[in-house]
Amino acid sequence: MSNKTINTEQGHWLLAKMGKKVLRPGGKELTLKLIKGLKISNNDKVIEFAPGIGYTAMKVLKFNPKSYTGVELNEEAATLLKRKINSNNRKIIIGNASKVMMEDACADKVYAEAMLTMQADHRKSEIIKEAYRLLKRGGLYGIHELGLTPDNLNEDTKATIQHELATCIRVNARPLTQSEWIHLLEKEGFKIVEINTNPMLLLETKRIIDDEGLFRTLKIGFNILRFPKARKHILIMKEVFNKYKEQMNAISIIAQKV
Repeated sequence: MSNKTINTEQGHWLLAKMGKKVLRPGGKELTLKLIKGLKISNNDKVIEFAPGIGYTAMKVLKFNPKSYTGVELNEEAATLLKRKINSNNRKIIIGNASKVMMEDACADKVYAEAMLTMQADHRKSEIIKEAYRLLKRGGLYGIHELGLTPDNLNEDTKATIQHELATCIRVNARPLTQSEWIHLLEKEGFKIVEINTNPMLLLETKRIIDDEGLFRTLKIGFNILRFPKARKHILIMKEVFNKYKEQMNAISIIAQKV
């Protein structure tokens, strides 16, 4: 990996290139709760927005859904995913989650993790609206995102956190409070079914070991040591996460199209 690449890499992709597989704010624990809440069966047609490196997709495919479609905007990630997921009724398409080239009411379950956070609020609504369009009536939509807490967090603090996050992870991150996430979903016609939260400890050693296992954690640490510029970037991210650990959390929500 070149220094130029490291200097411009978005935080989640940099961590992936260091060997991290679990890139979700609530860790493996919240991802597994999300999957459990979706109740995926072999009768379900499933769509995942922004599958990234495919960690959650691999978990979902163990339930042998009737079909799986991953919609990935990043062409490099999509190319890598196509090598893993390319068989009957399982496919990766390159596309934007706000405008998926699939017919109305074609899915039983739609989910996405750590992608709405990275969108401006109007784009969040466009993506949620698209999930609603793709789902059959009664279908479930699951999200796992970065949250802000408490619900009455003042606007100046929100703006500061959003600015510092965007600067350190090099993505325009706009996390929301629980009530704001709920409002966005309900505004587009969804009914909230289940909510779970977890501390946002993405770069804490205990969480990394829980998510990745000891061997992979050591491998990630070794890779970070090999690339000083990557280490500097990751330490800046960790510093910001620690600074706002009382105001940030991770949230997963299951919502139903009614």
